[in-house]
Amino acid sequence: MLQDLIQKGLRLSQHAIFRKFVSRAGGFLAKPAKLAMLLTTAYDKLIDTSSSQSGFAQVKDVMQTFIRLVKAYINGDYRQVSNRSLLVGVGVLLYLVTPLDVIPDFIPVLGLLDDISLMAWFVDAFHKEITNFRTWESMRVKELESLGVRKV
Repeated sequence: MLQDLIQKGLRLSQHAIFRKFVSRAGGFLAKPAKLAMLLTTAYDKLIDTSSSQSGFAQVKDVMQTFIRLVKAYINGDYRQVSNRSLLVGVGVLLYLVTPLDVIPDFIPVLGLLDDISLMAWFVDAFHKEITNFRTWESMRVKELESLGVRKV
C-alpha cells in the first residue's frame, strides 16, 4: 500500500500544478514570517488528520519532522540540508494546505489521498535528509541535557 502511495506521489510531483507550488516555495523561504504561517497551517492540518490507512502515521511523523527541520533552518540552527530538499518540501507543504490542487480536498477520500501520496513520495525521496536531521536533533537534545538546559 505504501509503495502505491509513493508511486502516485511521484506522478503528482511531476504534475504542472505541483511544479507551480515548488516555484512558489522559494518566495516562502525568503520570507520567514510567511513561512512560519505555512508551517503552522501545515502542522495543524497534519495533527488534525486521522486515518486508518497503513503508513499514514509514518508519513505524518516525517512531515512533522520536516516542519521542525525548516524551523531549525530558518533559526540558523541547522544548515546541513540541500536547497532542493527545502524547495520541494515547502512545495509539498503548500500543496498540502491548499484545498484546490490536482484532486480538490473537498472531494471525500480522494482529495486527501493525493496529499498523502505526495507526502509519501517526499518521505521516500528525501529520507536521507530527514534521517540526518533527526540524528542532529537527537544529538542537540543530548548536548542541551548535558548542559542542564531543559527543552520546552
